[in-house]
Amino acid sequence: MKKKDFILIGAIAAVIAIASLVLFLTKKDGDHVIVRVDGNEVAKYSLSQDGEYALNGGTNILRIEGGKAYLVSADCPDHLCVKQGTISKSGETITCLPNRLTVTVYSAEGNEVELVS
Repeated sequence: MKKKDFILIGAIAAVIAIASLVLFLTKKDGDHVIVRVDGNEVAKYSLSQDGEYALNGGTNILRIEGGKAYLVSADCPDHLCVKQGTISKSGETITCLPNRLTVTVYSAEGNEVELVS
């Protein structure tokens, strides 16, 4: 590799880092989560009220505490949804593919754009 290659890689990494920082800092705090199973809304919970909720017939357990939501358990084989950690910013989502479940944070302003594939 030549010196110009390193400069190009460094410049690309810097642009990605700056863009990620801007996106992270401009996200709004959410005030509720919406739970969907098979794309259908099945529940809505406030992030300001702590609690633990059985989702999708008990296949997943959602916990809300301190304004953040996360899955504490799931009966799926890989538990990737549990490993995704906490969500609290508008637009953040936890997804459990085997159980066809999503938990998405929204703000009261309702100006989020939802992408449908």
